[in-house]
Amino acid sequence: MANEVVMVDEIPFPKEIVATKPLSLLGHGITDIEIHFLQIKFTAIGVYLEPKIVNHLQQWKGKPEKALAEDDGFFDALISAPVEKFLRIVVIKEIKGSQYGVQLESAVRDRLAADDKYEEEEEAALETLVEFFQSKYLKKNSIITFHFSATPATTAEVAFSTEGKESSKIKVENANVVEMIQKWYLGGSRGVSQTTISSLANTLSAELSI
Repeated sequence: MANEVVMVDEIPFPKEIVATKPLSLLGHGITDIEIHFLQIKFTAIGVYLEPKIVNHLQQWKGKPEKALAEDDGFFDALISAPVEKFLRIVVIKEIKGSQYGVQLESAVRDRLAADDKYEEEEEAALETLVEFFQSKYLKKNSIITFHFSATPATTAEVAFSTEGKESSKIKVENANVVEMIQKWYLGGSRGVSQTTISSLANTLSAELSI
């Protein structure tokens, strides 16, 4: 069993999960912040994608990992590729769900506003998502997942589970909000976790060189 998981900061992530089809762990990392020279880790992240995503990234074939990691166009293509995507986020440092909700809201709203896509529909969808996290408490080892549909990539199922209890779920059905959640986690230089971006670039660079 040991070879079927990848340890990300002492947290096991399965190498494969089955959503509507098998998805492979192609990138992983952490979110953290440095305060007074101390690294405080918040979450561990696993990015699961359909292996056929490489078919949609052929224009980057042969590019080295560093070039991919610094190319936001590459990550835009990854986000817009019509394949299933699944993010598994495991809490390392416990926080209130309301704090996570505020971070999510701020990140998504800023990206929507920058692209002039923040209208009433987006605001309403984002408010519903923030409310979902409002009552939660993100204890250590709690799990948040985002499951993005392949076609159309306009919906996301968000789930939260803690202490092995059945997860509570919500569906986000605003395409712009769904896109910006992906950009928060997978948006190249603008992504929240550069370790995850580097890991994705490393794996996909290797896959694209085959």
